[in-house]
Amino acid sequence: MLCAPLTARAQAGPPFLTNDPGTPGDGHWEINLASMQTIARGVSSYQTPQIDLNFGLGDRIQLTYEVPYVIAATDGGAHTSGWGNAYPGIKWRFLDQGESGWQMSVFPQVETGVSQAAQARGLGAAGPRYFLPIEVTKQFGPVAVDFEAGYYVAGVGPRERTLGLVVGHEFTDRLELDAEIYDDRAAGGALPQSTTFDLGGRYKLSGSFIALFMAGRSINGFSDGQPEFMAYVGIQILLKDYGRTLMSEP
Repeated sequence: MLCAPLTARAQAGPPFLTNDPGTPGDGHWEINLASMQTIARGVSSYQTPQIDLNFGLGDRIQLTYEVPYVIAATDGGAHTSGWGNAYPGIKWRFLDQGESGWQMSVFPQVETGVSQAAQARGLGAAGPRYFLPIEVTKQFGPVAVDFEAGYYVAGVGPRERTLGLVVGHEFTDRLELDAEIYDDRAAGGALPQSTTFDLGGRYKLSGSFIALFMAGRSINGFSDGQPEFMAYVGIQILLKDYGRTLMSEP
């Protein structure tokens, strides 16, 4: 476990819902271990732990596996728990103009299904579904802007599209703060239509460990299951030389 100081920059990715084009680097690991809480009218969900494993193949490719352990509760009902939908995927940063230039990537992922028993307990959805997002990032002076647009292109379940925007700034060598707007829309009203706003950031504890934090809520009402409160607290572990970076190739 060899870690050099992280080249910090405002960015999407954990703790945010929006992803960015960053990859860990060839042979390097980025591991995010977290707890995420979502409270909506009549139901609460806790992902504890939320596991996000990322491994770099070359400077521009990332292999990812995400899976949460879900604890679900309804008002006046019993708690249920179990593993939720997993998200294996591969990210490719196909445009890289260096730290101050444009960065773009594609990040296809598969949302695996859970059993009918787990669906009935509110732990996950049927699957598989196939998610295809595109990420773009650019530094504008002291402010970094990250944008992601995604669509569930095929598979079991409703058609669904997502849009995410993260804007942030590094206030010190250790502290980065960001704001995010995330919009999720499903066709036919099969799922709640949700637009959320949150604030969060990262605090560098050492070259190996970064604290992750975020809190937010829906900004388009709560009547149809939109989150009244959501929060993310976690730790990012960087193995070998560095973690998430947008370094250009030689």
